[in-house]
Parts: sequence; structure tokens; C-alpha cells
Amino acid sequence: MSDFDAIDALLAASGPEAELPPVEERRALRDALNLSQAQVARAIGVSPTTVGGWESGREPTGAVREKYAYFLESARTRLDPQPTAEAEPVGEPEPEADEKPEPGPEPKPCVLCGQPATDQLEGFTQHLDPAECGQADAAPLPPTPAPAPNPDPHPIPTPAPAPGPTPAPVKLAPTGRRAAPATGEAPGTPDAITRAVKDALAANEGDVDAATAALVKRAIPDAMALLDETRKGGRYDIVAHPWIPDILRKQTSRGPDQIWEARPKWTRPELPQGAHEVTALDINGAYLSALKTHLPIGQLEHSTGFGHDRRRAGVHLVTPPAWEHEDVLPNPIGNRDEPGPLWITEPTLRLLLRLSSPKYGLCDPPTIHESYTSGATEGLLEKFRIALKEARDQAIGEGDEVTLEYVKAMYSKFVATMGESNYNRELYRPDWMHLIRSQAFSNLWMKAYKAYDEGLTVVRAMGTDELHVIGDWQNVFPEGRSVAEVKVKDRYTVGQD
Repeated sequence: MSDFDAIDALLAASGPEAELPPVEERRALRDALNLSQAQVARAIGVSPTTVGGWESGREPTGAVREKYAYFLESARTRLDPQPTAEAEPVGEPEPEADEKPEPGPEPKPCVLCGQPATDQLEGFTQHLDPAECGQADAAPLPPTPAPAPNPDPHPIPTPAPAPGPTPAPVKLAPTGRRAAPATGEAPGTPDAITRAVKDALAANEGDVDAATAALVKRAIPDAMALLDETRKGGRYDIVAHPWIPDILRKQTSRGPDQIWEARPKWTRPELPQGAHEVTALDINGAYLSALKTHLPIGQLEHSTGFGHDRRRAGVHLVTPPAWEHEDVLPNPIGNRDEPGPLWITEPTLRLLLRLSSPKYGLCDPPTIHESYTSGATEGLLEKFRIALKEARDQAIGEGDEVTLEYVKAMYSKFVATMGESNYNRELYRPDWMHLIRSQAFSNLWMKAYKAYDEGLTVVRAMGTDELHVIGDWQNVFPEGRSVAEVKVKDRYTVGQD
């Protein structure tokens, strides 16, 4: 930006802000012209989700506010039955400055963003915290069609459709509308997984590492194809690009949203006297197991009150209960220093309610202040999960490491890229991402409790898949590589005789 451009921007921002119509009228004006959020966003120079935020109550500022106000005023003029002068077209938006940082060379790049990462998930280096992942700095997405909004109680009469294509609501329907590839099979079906592996090995002349790398690279589109295949005959349409409340949006390009996932990062403060052998257990298929969780089917709706409807799922603003067992078990909401209310996910809320029940009696129930929820089901991704699990089990049984890495990449990347990511353009559900990740954390917490309840000493609980214990753990957890089993990651000695 030149000095003169900066001065113009400063002067534009210094005057009184342009008036905007009420929130409900903003969406109605756009709908009446048969325009999608993506089309409006492209004209103004912002993302479709930003336009969705404006239509839900968020206020734009600066130059984009002027452009948005101009669009709304022009829309009113176009819809006015009285003859008016033709409105001038909105100018092309100025390109935004590229804020992509220069990545530094690191030995272990994240498989999604390429930035340095230390966390491992199913053998892949990834950022477990989406705020740390550099994927926000990738090339911007092209505009994504938005779903049809809820009917407005005071709709504006719809004139003849404006020229140009109008994107349909984006859904992953039970009929599986994605077209099959030239082979006639959708990638991700059992036969197609086998064929994809064979083709990758043949293309790379039997080089296992090169074939694995090629398959991991295509894991996201193949996972989405598998999702469509497994949704055939399903009872519900999946809304793939719904309206999302501001609490689920990143506040800055690299910052987090407001959802607390309750990731465990706990070490027992004091150990029993004497020397002890600690076994570090690796929980197999943490994200794969977490796909079985209560997911909201449609668009999230706001509510207030202290009750919890088990037929719905989403995110909740709660005041968590006091936790008085930090010396032997991790806090179920994870490591949090700040007191007061926080936004948590459905799995975390259900875990707290479970631990406050008479069966456990470990804490008081949380206080629920408000929620964003939708009708939910625990089986929304169940066929998808089972298909991946069966492919994983078969690969383990046959010693097929190429297929195993391919399948693991499919479900780990599927979860990691369904939020604000430029790597998965077909699914924008940051609420699902938070819920699935939190379910993995909740599952790990329950394994820690099972170890404690069976007489083991729990030493550490970390991330989604790491549990350190003292004692005869083989009487508590079966050993192996399947999802229902655990494997030994390390053994070490603590304390002295």
C-alpha cells in the first residue's frame, strides 16, 4: 500500500460509519436477489464466512463496511418497485497483502501445514492445537457456496432471478452425489483402497516410501469420497457449510476461536515412595474411535438456560465444577489457569455430567449458561468409521504398512481439516472438529480413570493417545494394534529404592 493509499484509508475510517440495515434484513436482501454469500464475498473482497457473520450480527468496520453498506443500499434500490437509475457495479476488491510468513527449515514439519510441530498422531507429525497450525496462512480458498438460510419471518418479495449461476446449498447428502472417478469406483471404498495402493506402488516402481507419500497426499479427497459412499441410505442430510457463530471463528488469522477442547496435559504431582517402572501406553486409533460421538446434524441454534438436552449436541458456555482429585487424576477440563465460565464441547459436558452422577460422585455438575446446539446423533459418521476401521484391521493383519499409513492419514487428516482449513474445501464444520477432538480427549480421560479404578497408579495423561501408568497394566488393557487395544510406547524407571 502506498502512502497515499494509507492516507485515503485513514480518512475513510475517520468519518461516521455507514448505516447498515437490521441483521434480518441483510440476509433477506441477499436472498431476494438470489445471491449466495460467496458471490457477495467475492465482490466485497472478503470470505463467505465473513458475510455470514455480518448476517448473524457481527458488524464490519472500515472500508469493507462502506462496500457492504453500498451493496445493501443497491440491493434495496434494485428491489424497489419504483423506477430508479441503474446502480453502478461494485468495483473489483483490492488484493489483500500476503501475510504468509517465511517457513523456517525444520526436521519434522506438520503434514498439513508444513510448519514445525512436535505432536504425533497415528505416526504423523501434526499440530493438535488448530491455533498452532500454519494452515491459516495457506493460499486463500475460492469462494465456497453457503447453505440456504432459515426462512425469514418477514421476507422481502423475490423478483426475477438475477443473471448468473446461483450455487445450491452445500450438503453431503445420503444419496452420495459426488461423481465417481473414471474407474467407476469412488476412492475410499474397500476395493478402491486396495487399487489405490497397488497403483501407487506400480507408479513408484515398488518404492514403499514414495508410494506411501503419494497416498498420504491424496488422503483428504479420498476420505471425503468415502464419507459420501458411506452416507448412501443415511437418514439425515449433512449440512457441510452451515452458518457458524462467532465463538467458532478464529479471532485472528493465527489465533484460536473461543472453544476449549479440554486436552489433557497432566503429570502426577507426587509419586509413591521407592523405585517404580512406568509403562507409557499408546492408545491406538484415538481419532478413529472419536468419530463415534454426538454430532450436530444441521445448523447450530442458540439457547439459554441450565438444562441439557441429550438429543442435541454442540458447544456450551459453562462454569466448570471444582476438581479436588488433581493428585491422582487429571482435571476433566484439562489444564486451565483462568477461573470462570468457558465454552466447552458436547463430549466435555457429557463427561462432567457423568462424573457428577451418583455412580462416580467426583464433582458437582457444571453450570450451563448458554449453548449453540442442533439435533444430533451418535451414528452420523458410524459407517464411515467402521469402513476405515475394517481397512485398518485388514492392513494390520496382512502386515500391509502402506495401506495402514494411507488409512490412518485419511481419518487423522479428515478430522484435522474440517475446520477453518484450506486443505478441505468440501466440509466446513469447526464444531465437528472440536467435538471429535474433545471426544478423543474424553476417551483418554476415561482410560485414565479405568486404570486408577483397577488399582494402577496413573503417572501422566497427554494429548489424545498417551497414558503412563505404574502397575500390572496388562490385566486392565489388552495389548495389540487394534483400536480396542494399546501398545507399549516406552518403559522407564522413576524414584529410588
